Amino acid sequence: MSTPNLLPPDDGTPIIHQGSRKPPVLPWPDISSRAKWSVSSFKFGFGAECLLDGDPETFWHSDGPQPHFITIEFPRKVAIQKLSIHLNFPQDDSYTPSTLAIRAGTGQNDLQDVRVVTLDKPDGWITFDISSEPNAEADGFNPVYAYVLQIIVAANHMSGKDTHVRGLRVLGPLEDTTCLEEEFPFYSPQFKMYETLR
Repeated sequence: MSTPNLLPPDDGTPIIHQGSRKPPVLPWPDISSRAKWSVSSFKFGFGAECLLDGDPETFWHSDGPQPHFITIEFPRKVAIQKLSIHLNFPQDDSYTPSTLAIRAGTGQNDLQDVRVVTLDKPDGWITFDISSEPNAEADGFNPVYAYVLQIIVAANHMSGKDTHVRGLRVLGPLEDTTCLEEEFPFYSPQFKMYETLR
């Protein structure tokens, strides 16, 4: 007998997959591959590609002055619902982020703070909403519409200087939310077939 596919609670509480090394299976669509990823600094062999490779043994290792940050740039405005991040305090110790500041905007010069997340010795994947603004039904949170998303490591555990992040996923909303700036938000199959250039 199979268990029903229940959605996790969407009350803003982070979903913690304690000790999980593999990316969790979540209902929200992973939109990470649609973007260009860059980091503020990295040690050779430990760059932005380690955030997306799905290997819990690799990690982004910053190598520069604080604050450290990850910048995710989409070619068009997208709806962003959640972030899923893999951290490992037992292994990374003072390299583990303790405070993350999330910024979003249309470009590098107009980024606005949308959320601050505090973490206590995290071990595994943690998934949380980007926004803290309740939706109209008051049963979850609104997505953030942005071209650019930036995750800033504002502080590390034990006042560490460099940082390790073992994985990161950007998740869209459950429903196919149209961009606020779309002039003609049609949904017909014919329109969908020709909406992007190949």
